[in-house]
Amino acid sequence: MKLLENYITQHGTVISDGVLKVDSFLNHVIDPKLMQEIGKEFAKRFQDEQITKIITLESSGIAPALMTALELDCDIIFARKRKSLTMIDQLYTTTVYSFTKEQSNEISISKDFLSQDDRVLIIDDFLANGQAALGLADLANQAGATIAGIGIVIEKSFQPGREKLLEAGYRVESLARIAALKDGKVSFVRGSNRSLVSY
Repeated sequence: MKLLENYITQHGTVISDGVLKVDSFLNHVIDPKLMQEIGKEFAKRFQDEQITKIITLESSGIAPALMTALELDCDIIFARKRKSLTMIDQLYTTTVYSFTKEQSNEISISKDFLSQDDRVLIIDDFLANGQAALGLADLANQAGATIAGIGIVIEKSFQPGREKLLEAGYRVESLARIAALKDGKVSFVRGSNRSLVSY
């Protein structure tokens, strides 16, 4: 998705060889027009999958998931990282490790909102080691739901997340695939031959 790549190169900041900061448009400030285009792109890629629910993880996945749900005309459920007083039982629960925050979180979805009748699309902002997406998939599997695919806004292709998800049998659609973060520059994966384009 060229628009997203442009945002990354113009507004993103390479912190290190493993960390890209995109808080000016994705996970602190949210650019509504960009999110709208992201939602349209995910919807186009999964339009034939009869999606009934989109699931994501709070909080950075909510904006792209919401825009996708609008386009696909379905509900969105976000997994909670902390149990509230109103979420005390009847939960699907699993634990995920955050690469960026270097900590594990227990995430939960109420059993009232996800069932074996659902056909699920998982949406997340970043794919690095695959832990968040696998955790969301675990919740969907606990419910007996069918996972139609996983949509990722930004994938760090130099980390093993994509391979883990593909090995688990999931369809993965990433809107921007980063091949490397080096010397303050972003390189994107291009085409099936994985050629690189640097900015």
